[in-house]
Amino acid sequence: MVIVRAAKLKKSYGPLLALDSISFEVGRGKIFGLLGPNGAGKTTAVKILTTLVRPDGGTAEVAGADVLRSPEKVRSLIGYVPQELTVDPYLTAREHLRYYADLYHLPGAVRETRTPELLSLLGLEGHEDRRARYFSGGMKKKLDLACGFIHQPPLMVLDEPSLGLDVQVRHDVWRYIEKLRDQGTTVLLCTNYMDEAERLCDEVAIIDRGRIAAMGSPAALRSDLKRDVVSVEVSAANDRHAEKLAALERAVAALEMVRETVKDGTQLKIYVERNEIALPQILNSAAALSVPIHAIGYSRPGLDEVFLHHTGHSFAERNEHHG
Repeated sequence: MVIVRAAKLKKSYGPLLALDSISFEVGRGKIFGLLGPNGAGKTTAVKILTTLVRPDGGTAEVAGADVLRSPEKVRSLIGYVPQELTVDPYLTAREHLRYYADLYHLPGAVRETRTPELLSLLGLEGHEDRRARYFSGGMKKKLDLACGFIHQPPLMVLDEPSLGLDVQVRHDVWRYIEKLRDQGTTVLLCTNYMDEAERLCDEVAIIDRGRIAAMGSPAALRSDLKRDVVSVEVSAANDRHAEKLAALERAVAALEMVRETVKDGTQLKIYVERNEIALPQILNSAAALSVPIHAIGYSRPGLDEVFLHHTGHSFAERNEHHG
């Protein structure tokens, strides 16, 4: 069963094209990731699906309810946890959950059952009656998650859920998201963390400049590249070293096992069939050209390589540009 269906969604803010006709579907009980750098269009897509923004074109549905024709129905079917913390510093954890339960018209008995369950699940037991102003940032994020799930919606929409969290809390949040999926909840996850997408998502849509560049399971997207990656980095960004790197790119491109090369600043990424065979030949080429190598390494491709392959620029470069 399809829980989320987006078809040719478009949205502009003045001259800025935030979404350029994107389409995707999310099956029930799956974690689907919108993976992209800052400014890629992820949050705009989420705001359309949560009825906070009207699209300029296209359609979107949640469990068969159209976001434009049936916004109240859509809101009853989702739990939404935005990037920004939304907790009230003067309410206790218990009061937060009571407030959200009332918003969703939950019977008192249901609310009283779910409140301790959620607080325990998120590691907030013992803090039920503390005001949120005394919570750490991680505890506030966990409380946000609890509030979003108090009515047990079929769809949880999480926008950068681990942004700014320390490592331990981040992993706590990840475990909670996995538990939601295990219980049959569908999760739409916006993230610009590659490791988060790798760990959690059954399927990802790589989004950049308002378009979906690639879509599939992380494993399938990596596998589709059918290549290993050798990375050569020169010691400094100057004209002479740039010329040397360009010369190395031309030389290795002629090697039989090299499938593709991509320059990224002071780094040259060389996609090869088997790095153990290619690496000695690349080193020989670099030595012959006196390339000032600062570092060289090899790896199996990750989602960062998938992003670079499909967009032509690195993930970090796009994040820095929009930071």
